[in-house]
Amino acid sequence: MYNPDDFDEEAPGTRFLLFPQAPFRKPDAVPELVEISAPRGSIDPGPSGPRMYTVNPVGKRIPYGALIDRPAGTGMYLPPWDGYIQPPPEPDQFGNFSHILPSDPAFEAAHLFGAAHFTMDVWEGYFGHPVPWHFARDFERLELSLLPSLDNAHIGWGFLETGGTSEHGGEYRAYSLNFDVVAHEIGHAIIYSVVGMPPSEDVPGEYYGFHESAADMVALLASLHFGSVVEELLENTRGNLYTFNQLSRFAELSGNAQIRMAANTRTLPEFAHGWTSEHALSEPLTGAMFDIFVDIFHERLLVQGLITPEMEDLSDRLEETPYYSDVMQALFDARYALDPEGFRVSLLEARDFLGSYLADAWSLLEAKNLTYSAVEQALLAVDADITGGAFRTIIAGNFRMRGIGLVQAGPRLQSADDTSHAVSVRTRVPEW
Repeated sequence: MYNPDDFDEEAPGTRFLLFPQAPFRKPDAVPELVEISAPRGSIDPGPSGPRMYTVNPVGKRIPYGALIDRPAGTGMYLPPWDGYIQPPPEPDQFGNFSHILPSDPAFEAAHLFGAAHFTMDVWEGYFGHPVPWHFARDFERLELSLLPSLDNAHIGWGFLETGGTSEHGGEYRAYSLNFDVVAHEIGHAIIYSVVGMPPSEDVPGEYYGFHESAADMVALLASLHFGSVVEELLENTRGNLYTFNQLSRFAELSGNAQIRMAANTRTLPEFAHGWTSEHALSEPLTGAMFDIFVDIFHERLLVQGLITPEMEDLSDRLEETPYYSDVMQALFDARYALDPEGFRVSLLEARDFLGSYLADAWSLLEAKNLTYSAVEQALLAVDADITGGAFRTIIAGNFRMRGIGLVQAGPRLQSADDTSHAVSVRTRVPEW
């Protein structure tokens, strides 16, 4: 299995400082040193590389993707930005950007570039090949643009644009500094490329729900490539991943606010009569994926003798009962104390199993026929090919627990609003 953590010491990559989790969670947040795949010296000021580049525009007011009037008629506002820009971050004498600190006004641009590139590195490792941009027809590179007036972050035809929010005590919090947000948007781009753009305006809701779930999984597994995230996760949970923890939070904006939860109890039958939000509709699929991840983690712990068969069975039986935390936490505390390193290795193995499985499964899907059941069948096919079906029971069991394969999502119950990807700039394609 390909391991994205294996660095080639003969060809060192370019270094950046990234916040693995939103720095607004705690006042003493410290960025982590990471190395992206681009060789040192290959990233120009901006930062600007062969696959993507960052700009911090001066005076830009209209977000990319908006429909504007032009002499030739109404059309999409798209890159490249050709106006003035803020001074771009410069590489040091070795070609790295790790000297740019959070106190530097240029840090936001460097962080946005590093987070986007890092995410692509992780997932191209899982795919085993470069993932082309879905907008390659018109643009060779992705423009990463900073637009503080935008209370959103979205990826579209040739751009990933991030703004920020002031909803938390009036303090401006830039989405470019939130790794989960950036990775989530890169996740959408990966799915548009691998699975395809929506084939029509009335595509079934499970396509959009799948998109949100897949983007969440891209962010979740990418975050587990930060050593500090893995360390903090295990120190806080002792391997009991069903406890409330940072791994199961997406797009954290503060210590008690998050957009969606991976460890949820939503089922697809709840949406059989219809749905209004693809974000909510995604939760049964995301929940199934999170449960599969935890079960694979438990299997790896069992193989290594780090937990007992009785403990794994008890975890399964108590999973959705009010007694789970009280009973299981004490058991995990005791077992983790015996071999913390073994738990860490097992967690990384589970991460890479699921990452490789998802990449292979997504490659088998088609946008026009996409259902949650099709995702299950693709995962089962990948499992049969890679391991001869070692995780078949885990995959099928967790999909059945969510009602996937038993029902399908009903129709959209109200017209899509501006939070829906069905009418957002993410799915808008220019007509030249």
